[in-house]
Amino acid sequence: MERSARVGTWIIATGVIVAFLYLGRDILATFAMAVFLYLIIEGFATVIEAAGKRAKVARFGMRAARLIAVLIVTGGFVAFIALLANGFGEFGRHSEEYETKINLLIADAYRAVGLGNAPTLTQLLLNETGQQFFATLANAVSGLSGDLVLILIYVAFLFAAQGGWSRKLDAIFRTPERREQVRVIGEEARLSIERYLWVQTVISALITLLSYVSLLALGVQNALFLSALIFVLNYIPTVGSIVAALVPPLFALVQPSVPGWVPGFAPDTSYIYAALVFVIVSFWQFSIGNFVQPRMMGDSLNLSALVVLLALAIWGLIWGIPGMFLSAPLTVLMMILLAQSDQTRWMAVLLSSDGNPRGKVEQSEVAVSASRGS
Repeated sequence: MERSARVGTWIIATGVIVAFLYLGRDILATFAMAVFLYLIIEGFATVIEAAGKRAKVARFGMRAARLIAVLIVTGGFVAFIALLANGFGEFGRHSEEYETKINLLIADAYRAVGLGNAPTLTQLLLNETGQQFFATLANAVSGLSGDLVLILIYVAFLFAAQGGWSRKLDAIFRTPERREQVRVIGEEARLSIERYLWVQTVISALITLLSYVSLLALGVQNALFLSALIFVLNYIPTVGSIVAALVPPLFALVQPSVPGWVPGFAPDTSYIYAALVFVIVSFWQFSIGNFVQPRMMGDSLNLSALVVLLALAIWGLIWGIPGMFLSAPLTVLMMILLAQSDQTRWMAVLLSSDGNPRGKVEQSEVAVSASRGS
């Protein structure tokens, strides 16, 4: 009876938490993005501070390192938005050529399946479905602009409030042993998330650079814009790399002109060209994602592949696109917190890859216990 009551309590509690996360997604997802952006800036600042100390720069402390890190991250955001604006402008300047090519592809598709007269791109976009799509896209862009401003405000307040956290934790946890345990848990969570974000950034940058060089060599138009999309998409676990491999071939397929070196005869040339682009881009995604990334990532996540995929689907359902970007680090945080209680440890074990969700936390607790005994 007691066990049934405990299970029922867990089910109700889980439902309440999921409902809270879903209903408050507009606020919580934005704040979570701000927290992870704050961690990225702190990670950059730590690296910059260490470099300054090695270079023996006079009076170079954490404050100066944070300022440089903020400038780097802000500059990256501005550069990315400028790339998107330039990319959309480039497509707009050649819109008539793209439309002509897309109309030919639509006609080919209709002939291939034996349908009647093929509609034009304009007809497809001006119907009810097309209008709803553009309305949704416009709302998403408008909401994203507002979210970016709110995220930057949150980050500024996080930096302003960070100095008082240690005093607050000391006031909440009175005993030194408990404060040390909380400190270790928080440090483990922070380091795991920072390590993941850092490695993911390096891996995304490497894939983006190689893809950009390959797209330039293949003669794909607007290669810089497509490479920027690849960089962002690689932050989404599993699905992001698949989409990143599909986006350049789709743009290559509708590209108005195909380089003369591509083998084949019209109208098959465009399909052969898109297939070549797909093979090259997929090669970088596959080789780096399966050989380089695991060596760099190590056990920083300690999540099984199935859990990563399920977390992507669940967090994407709850928080949408922000949830998909944050699914892996959020699940790591959940695993570390669940591992702290004997009643929830089994869930953390299921989430972990090696069956030991606590790792360094357990080692630190052993050290604390040993010092307390002595």
